[in-house]
Amino acid sequence: MNEVEELSKIDLNDLPELEYLLMDDLHSRVLHNLYLELGSGPVLYLISPSFTVLNPTPSEAVNDFLAKKEELMEYIKELIVYNLAVYSVLLDVNSYFIEQNRNLVLARFREKNSQGRRYEIKFYTHSPREMLTNYKDKIYIGRDFIDLFSFKRKYFGVKELLDSLQEQNEALLDKAEEKLINPGKYKSFFQEINEYVNEMQSESSLLLQSLPPYIDFKKLKGDDLIDINSQYRTINHYIIELRDEVSEFENVLFVKENEFVRYVTKYKKDLANLISYFNIKINGFLSEKIHGLKTKR
Repeated sequence: MNEVEELSKIDLNDLPELEYLLMDDLHSRVLHNLYLELGSGPVLYLISPSFTVLNPTPSEAVNDFLAKKEELMEYIKELIVYNLAVYSVLLDVNSYFIEQNRNLVLARFREKNSQGRRYEIKFYTHSPREMLTNYKDKIYIGRDFIDLFSFKRKYFGVKELLDSLQEQNEALLDKAEEKLINPGKYKSFFQEINEYVNEMQSESSLLLQSLPPYIDFKKLKGDDLIDINSQYRTINHYIIELRDEVSEFENVLFVKENEFVRYVTKYKKDLANLISYFNIKINGFLSEKIHGLKTKR
């Protein structure tokens, strides 16, 4: 874990200025109540919205980092929530749990071997009163990615999210060897899931190559938008098929494999979040644009 060390090298003046985004009440409250988890060496530090280390006792280097980089961290928090508002539905589809926990959201950083530029962020919510006493009771709500130097995402960020699903599947196989009593008993499920993941990746890659990385609605005709919408919908269908297979696996595991099933549940959660992202933010957005076009009969 090297997030503190990598972020300490970033100069706020080198980052692009964030364009103002009018946020709804949910996103605004989450920004105000956003906790961070940053790693330094083998230690993961829990940091309050006011940049106080809550747990464990911080090193001098971590205290120094937070004191000197407070403006940078404010920028990053705003960047996180802006990304969630534009390229995600994580807060929307988990709003019930978030609001039950007084809009407390926890963002756990993982630097993506990019010299401090790109981060995967896992999001959780937790009761404010039990954050420190029952930390393990946090609720996983999903994951997203940020690039400190680029807000705009190619293909709505789809390729990165699909790559993440493949990486998670590989991690799931490792956890199976560690946590399952008899991994061979579930061989058929792992084979089926691998086949769905590989098909999703290969077919989606071909579809994305045929699409514009960024959509200029002023230059596209109605038929072009309809075709783009259809291609993204097809990608979503592959994700739905994978989600159904993972869900079936989860149902089987609930009977005897409590130590492992939670990892499958988190994987299914990420799949469900991505399906919702397609339905609401990609296909929903494109359909709205299509319906709004003025065409001659």
